[in-house]
Amino acid sequence: MSFTLILFYIFAAIILYGALQTITAKNPVHATLHLVLTFCVSAMMWLLMQAEFLGLTLVVVYVGAVMVLFLFVIMMLNIDVEEMRRGFWQHAPAAVVVGVLMAVLLIAIFVAPDTNLAAIGPMNDLPADYSNVRDLGMQLYTTYLWQFELAAILLVLGMVAAIALVHRKSTNPKYINPADQVKVNPAEGRLRMVSMRPEFQTPKTIETQPENEQEQESQS
Repeated sequence: MSFTLILFYIFAAIILYGALQTITAKNPVHATLHLVLTFCVSAMMWLLMQAEFLGLTLVVVYVGAVMVLFLFVIMMLNIDVEEMRRGFWQHAPAAVVVGVLMAVLLIAIFVAPDTNLAAIGPMNDLPADYSNVRDLGMQLYTTYLWQFELAAILLVLGMVAAIALVHRKSTNPKYINPADQVKVNPAEGRLRMVSMRPEFQTPKTIETQPENEQEQESQS
């Protein structure tokens, strides 16, 4: 067993641990931190596959930007975990069905003859002038352009949906209706000038007593 294969199994075990803790952690902050651990170890896995750009992008973009943003959003929203869990088991059957279907699809892909990962074999040595960034950019913005744009839209929709679900029962939603803003009559004046008399506050002067009087008071 080579050293690369040993690292692969170690990284795979850590990724599985982080993924399970992400979906089973009771505290959302702990779940986010376990997801950060999963992303970091996944970046190391990319480095083992000689995809340095993907590994660095995973750390810089997801860990350094997206997950930090999620962590700040979770901490600022002050989520009531008990309230969010109420009624969770009502949707458990649908979640189990979706999970089983996803597992079946993944197993079917892995065991298919044309996509068997074991049949691919080790990666070939790449030439010195090879640029995986150029090949990745060509694939993303030509072959998989629509899939790439849809993934970005799904990430934005997921963040908006999470914020909307948290504030759906808020007593102070901090919502402004744009229609009410448009109906404001400029003639009535959006700014009111108020005339106020100037007030001057003079500092109080401290009266000092002579030193002789102070000594007499202290002796008495």
